[in-house]
Amino acid sequence: MFRRIVCGILSRNTAFWLLILLQTTFIMLAMKSLGSRLFSVPAVLDVAAAVCVTAGSAPPGYKLAWILLIALMPGSGGIIYIYFRLTQKSFPREVNCAGIPEQDEGTMASLRKEYPEYAGMSVYIAGVGGYPVYHNRRAEYYPLGELQFEAIKMELAKATEYIYMEYFIIRKGKMFSEIAELLCRKAEQGLDVRLLYDGMGTGTCLSGRAMKRLTESGVRCRVFNPFRPFLSTVQNNRDHRKILVIDGVTAFNGGANIADEYINCKERFGHWKDTAVMIQGEAAANYAAMFLQLWENTDHESRSSSIEPVRSDSAQHDGYVQPFSDSPLDAEPVGKRVYLELIGRAESSVCITTPYLVPDEELLGQLVYAAKKGVDIRLITPAIPDKKYVQRITRSYYSELISTGVRIYEYTPGFIHAKCCVSDCKAAVIGTINLDYRSFYLHFESAAVFYGSSVIGDMQADFEASCKLSHEVTAEECRERRIWDKAAGRLLRIAAPLL
Repeated sequence: MFRRIVCGILSRNTAFWLLILLQTTFIMLAMKSLGSRLFSVPAVLDVAAAVCVTAGSAPPGYKLAWILLIALMPGSGGIIYIYFRLTQKSFPREVNCAGIPEQDEGTMASLRKEYPEYAGMSVYIAGVGGYPVYHNRRAEYYPLGELQFEAIKMELAKATEYIYMEYFIIRKGKMFSEIAELLCRKAEQGLDVRLLYDGMGTGTCLSGRAMKRLTESGVRCRVFNPFRPFLSTVQNNRDHRKILVIDGVTAFNGGANIADEYINCKERFGHWKDTAVMIQGEAAANYAAMFLQLWENTDHESRSSSIEPVRSDSAQHDGYVQPFSDSPLDAEPVGKRVYLELIGRAESSVCITTPYLVPDEELLGQLVYAAKKGVDIRLITPAIPDKKYVQRITRSYYSELISTGVRIYEYTPGFIHAKCCVSDCKAAVIGTINLDYRSFYLHFESAAVFYGSSVIGDMQADFEASCKLSHEVTAEECRERRIWDKAAGRLLRIAAPLL
């Protein structure tokens, strides 16, 4: 216990928030000093900030949170908002990859004919991000991180040309050691091996010795958005994606990072349930393009890479697949719109697993409306959270959702980190997108939408199995929660967009 407390005090997160607090205090004191000489300046800045907030295109939840902050911190709330806006513009540009494959019109025409209800969503994804839909050649669903880990090792051993890896968190341990050994071996054989990881997510989890071994073997390593303890929205725009591309023909995507808890070699919050998918065929090109977009952004050079899908000779296919990414640098919350479409188009059922249920007004309304239409809406969230304050926010939505017919389960064995949604067992999305403000508006995310593929049935079966291991929350339980828990959840909901 003592060691855990000491580690917590000395951790990267503690240092980060301490420095943020010091910077915020400095801004407040500076504005107070300025106000004593020019009393009207802070008030003018507050009004200007409030006008910018209300006139902006941000979701209502963000506007409410900022207005309350400005109201509760007169003289400094406005300057904090303005400072955040200015630092947001300093974020490096996102390099557009000119080599993203073009949409095959024959494939899109086939999708329109077989699944007309989802054709609009597919056109939207292809139009906004440039990510085509493909015939699904082969896909395999993994209901646990440890199963994906074994598949990753097998596929890495087969690599002959290149390996692209991009992860939010990389932490030393069994999982990283075994993967790093494979990466070093392949790099020494002459393959193009690249590793990209997020500076905020990984932080100091990787030792210099581990990185030295990789780089000496020829693995090219880069950090996206390096950790800097300064008050800035740049730190919020994290690379939350988990992507592995091998030779342009095999790609992995899902919720699991490179750390032992994701494969249950280390227990943190009970049994850790994560999910992932392996996609083989032309669709892997979309993931290669996603990787190169952020990879090229890390060296700030203006160039683009060309991606050509590795065409399959097989005429057989298993439905359709459309991998896509979502960026916080545009005004398009693609991940959220995919969830909205899958929920809105459903006629019989929607099954969702998410570690964090912090929906904005639009998504909450869509869930409620679908349930009122008679659609069987079921959600699974963790019984053992990794962040207790997020669970308080999540549970604050239970009563409202359950009263309209939504059924909510908490995964009793531990923490469910899976991010999946299955609609009518005909379409599904799986990837890194949580049902919260961060994933919808702040993070770089990745996922794949399947239309009519057999992998959807595997996802549905796994959801049913997880329901049997979970506890269904009742309306009575919601009423019996402690007043303090209810009040804390409601208060945290207001601040959720800024957390």
